[in-house]
Order: sequence, then structure tokens, then C-alpha cells
Amino acid sequence: MGPLVLNTRPDTDSADLLAALDKRGYRHLSAPMLNIVIPVPTSPLDIKKYQAVIFTSANGVRAFAKLTGDRSLPAYCVGDATARTCAAFSFDDVYSANGDINDLAALIRKKVDPAHGPLFHPAARKTAGDLGQMLLTDGYNVDRQTVYEAQESKSFPEDVLEALRNHHIEAVLFFSPRTAETFVKLVRSYKLERDLSGTSAICLSPAVQSKISDLTWYRTRVASQPTQEYLLSELGSLS
Repeated sequence: MGPLVLNTRPDTDSADLLAALDKRGYRHLSAPMLNIVIPVPTSPLDIKKYQAVIFTSANGVRAFAKLTGDRSLPAYCVGDATARTCAAFSFDDVYSANGDINDLAALIRKKVDPAHGPLFHPAARKTAGDLGQMLLTDGYNVDRQTVYEAQESKSFPEDVLEALRNHHIEAVLFFSPRTAETFVKLVRSYKLERDLSGTSAICLSPAVQSKISDLTWYRTRVASQPTQEYLLSELGSLS
């Protein structure tokens, strides 16, 4: 049996990750630190005024799909997982930055002419960065609308709590700053700080690592590029 790994991603984003862990022979538990809530739209979205849609998460794609059945806009995605979600919802014209929000901004600057109209950004109430502000100086008009919420979890599942207290978890995987922040809050509320000294933290980016750096870990690792593939490579280097 392989090492035990803790997944902290929302359930809606975890299928590919858990399949990849299974393929690599890891055992895993899940403690979603954020619960995704997509409200029922009160009216359909008119997208005729936009030249493209920007997705910084797969949940943004899922929420957009509830707002409209129109898939005619080109979709610019932060990473490959989000792009695959677009394909699953029948978008034909999909571009992936295969990175983080900075890579997505660079892709938009390269591919999109700001003179051709505004961009639509369906997003969570809280995001890791302000893409519209990043692109404003380049002349882009980004219409960001809140289409879903990522609510913080208030507790650990019992099986995860037991595994942490008994030092059975070799590594915890972190994909976002807010997920990491929520984990730290729960560790402190359960008084588990001393129970992580034999556990490693594997982070998608330095911004994520900064949120868990106050805890005492056995070691912390950061993916050399902000993708799931590179994060799993760091996990493999622990063996």
C-alpha cells in the first residue's frame, strides 16, 4: 500500500486528481476546504456584447453553463483542467494558459485585441487575483461577475481528523491560497499544530505556500510550474 495523501480541493475539482493519485499508487483521503455553491440564475445571460469569456476555474465554467446555453464565444482558461471542463460543456474554441492567472493574462494579451469588445469573467466572490485590474492598463475591459461562492469548511471529516492525530498522512496537497488559509484555521481550531511535524505540504505556487508557512511541517515543496502535473511530481520526489 502506498503513502497516504490528503486532498484539500473542493469535491467538484477532485476527480482528475484522485484518479491520478490512484494511478500512482497513493492512498488518499479528502477534506474539501471550500464548498462550491452555484445559485440558480434568476434570468438568462446575454453574451452578445462580449468578444470572449475568461475562466479562472472549472467552477466558473459550470456556473456559466447554468447562465446560458450559448457556447459561441472563445474561452480563455487558466489551465488545462479548466479547458477540459469547457470541452465537456461543448465549447469549440478553447485556449489554455496551462499555468496561473499571470499566464492567463499573458495569453489574453497575445491572442485578444481589446478594441474588439469587452471580455466576460464569471468568477467566485473571492478570487486569488484581480485579472481585470491586471489587464486594465493594456486597454481591456473585463466584466467580472460573481456567479458562484466558495464557502469555507468549518470542520475536518472524522476520518481525516483521526489520520492527522495519529500521524498517518504523509503529505497534504494545496491548490489555492484560500484553501490553504482555511486548512490553517482548522488545524488551529482543533489544536493539531504538533501533529504535522511528520507531514509534508505540497503547494501549487509560492502564494499558496505562504499561507501554510506558519505551521510546523516536516518539509514543504512548491510545484515548479502551477499545474497539477508538476505538483504531483513534487509529491513523487518525497519517496
